[in-house]
Amino acid sequence: MNPLTDKLKEVLVSVMPIVAMVLLLNFTIVPLEGTILMRFLLGAGLIVLGLAIFLLGTDIGITPIGNYLGKGVTRSNKVWVVIVAGLFLGFFISIAEPDLHILANQINTVTGGVVPSSTILVSVSIGIAVMMTIGILRIVYNVPLFKLLTGVYLFILVLSLFTSSEFLAISFDASGATTGALTVPFMLSLSSGISSLKKNGKASEKDSFGLVAISSSGAIIAVMFLNIITGQNELTGELPVDLNPSGTVLEPFIHELPIISQEIFIALLPIVLVFLGYNFFSLRLNKRPLRRVLKGIVYVFVGLVIFLVGVNAGFMNVGSVVGYRLAGMEMSIYLLVIAFVLGLVTILAEPAVYVLTHQIEQVTNGYVKRKAVLGALSLGVGLAVLLSVIRIMVPGLELWHYLLPGYIIAVGLMYIVPKMFIGMAFDAGGVASGPMTATFILAFVQGAAQSIEGADVIRDGFGMIAMVAMMPIITLQLLGLIFKLKSKREDR
Repeated sequence: MNPLTDKLKEVLVSVMPIVAMVLLLNFTIVPLEGTILMRFLLGAGLIVLGLAIFLLGTDIGITPIGNYLGKGVTRSNKVWVVIVAGLFLGFFISIAEPDLHILANQINTVTGGVVPSSTILVSVSIGIAVMMTIGILRIVYNVPLFKLLTGVYLFILVLSLFTSSEFLAISFDASGATTGALTVPFMLSLSSGISSLKKNGKASEKDSFGLVAISSSGAIIAVMFLNIITGQNELTGELPVDLNPSGTVLEPFIHELPIISQEIFIALLPIVLVFLGYNFFSLRLNKRPLRRVLKGIVYVFVGLVIFLVGVNAGFMNVGSVVGYRLAGMEMSIYLLVIAFVLGLVTILAEPAVYVLTHQIEQVTNGYVKRKAVLGALSLGVGLAVLLSVIRIMVPGLELWHYLLPGYIIAVGLMYIVPKMFIGMAFDAGGVASGPMTATFILAFVQGAAQSIEGADVIRDGFGMIAMVAMMPIITLQLLGLIFKLKSKREDR
């Protein structure tokens, strides 16, 4: 079968549950204006096409680049090469991540430009670069993952004491948004390339996970530092919910196309130049594999542009309209049920989740089944979106009331679950918050926050991605604990 057809089917499965829910709501309790619905359906179509082309490009372009560079960096046996490569690759792979672009634009919109998207993009990418470098050095020098993560999250806890509640929500959301459809395959292949050169098979197996988790913590630290340095404590803003849009159906799509094309070209160019330079001086691939990798990068560019145009011009607006309308109803049960179901079905359909669950099953030689991992993830994410909506509805309930006990449980579990599950769980936390979460569900939650009296769009509307990133860490480690107890019983 044609690889593009496979990807189209894969992405169609991920987008269809949301499209079906919107159509169901449109014909029942939340009727939508004609132009909004047409833009949503066109946006959904572009998302399916764009994401399919993008994922195909990632498979044949970005993933091999990650593998080649990972092996090349490690073979050099020079610390300075590892550090420079980690900083450079971490920065540019992060700044090209579509989910981060979506979040940065949403922050810019909600704050009325007080926190520009470029500031979020650059500061988060610097944080990712630093922590990804530390993550690579951890693999090279065999530092136990649970020890490093304990130290990192204790440092984040200290920084959170000096961070405003608005920036706290944004920082944890940025962490989830940076681990999307571009960074996850690249980081997984990079860590796999580095750890595969180890002589110790078991160490290699464990170290192929964890880089995503360590890297994503860099986003939290970077945004917290941004808040501490700039001193922007009181942020106010609102989400413009356009219930009756003007203009033609195609107007926003035509407007977004040149802007997004330029952004993505600039973001991808450094990655291409680094690979071409490495290939010229060291790797020297034959024409056929080199042509295949370059074709993959072209696919990534085209796919990303189509995907982001679909998201920005038609898809996200419906999320905010549906959230706004549901939150305005007398019966809040509708909002809570839809929130839980959205989280449940979205994670089952995230493309990056399939990459991770396949890798988990492969690395554990089928001992940890994909279905068990998917079940744990979907339940965790459903609860995460539900709890996020409850936080908006209940005055005085803040994000840290969830995150503090949540991460205490997550860090505590690291000391009792099998070590392999630690990297898997923290990577899954990053992977769970992919394109559908960063687009439709983010807009849905923020629309609800705009509608509910007493709720704040910045303080309450952000933080959902953070919850989606945290819950799978707990649920997957609990799954690891179940496997540990099960294997002990079998040994007896």
